[in-house]
Amino acid sequence: MTQDKHLYIFKKYLPENSVNYCYDLWALHKFSFKVTPPRQSKFGDYCYRKDKGHQITVNSNLNPYSFLITYIHEVAHLVTYKQYGNKKDPHGKEWKQNFLKTFLPVLSNEVLPPDLLEVLTAYLQNPSASTQGYTPLVRILQTYDLQTDEVPLTSLKEGDQFIIRGQTFVKGLLRRTRYLCTDAKTSKRYVISATALVKKL
Repeated sequence: MTQDKHLYIFKKYLPENSVNYCYDLWALHKFSFKVTPPRQSKFGDYCYRKDKGHQITVNSNLNPYSFLITYIHEVAHLVTYKQYGNKKDPHGKEWKQNFLKTFLPVLSNEVLPPDLLEVLTAYLQNPSASTQGYTPLVRILQTYDLQTDEVPLTSLKEGDQFIIRGQTFVKGLLRRTRYLCTDAKTSKRYVISATALVKKL
């Protein structure tokens, strides 16, 4: 991918005032970067292969702020790998320090809206392996998603029916951060994240 192509991609997916910084990170570390179709299991990915070098991917369906967070999350993995190889935990204190350090240049109200800046600043003090593990951040980021007919599972009442990934469920009781839900067809029970986006029936 050419430099012009990278700049075009960053302008398309990132908040405007973060584009140059994110481009500079790519130029500095020289990794292969790809925007991928949506993946259920993850928002982004970093890997290193001897034959292909450093590679970072980010899902195409993320809003600009989620895209920015995911991108820098993965760059922090790259930085940590360069420093320590595989000797440290993937989301250990070294990665957490690099995540915060790498994010600081765009952790400002010139890039982020005030409500997101406040929550994200708190999250970055001790970031989890995924933003999905920090409910306040999930909820703020969802407000910046494109408007759809999907709503957070938390907004439904117990007993309400909803659809997620093509399956119909009945909402049950909350168990910590997940709801115990029943498949409407099979009556099997599943735990579903409280912050999952679903279509209410």
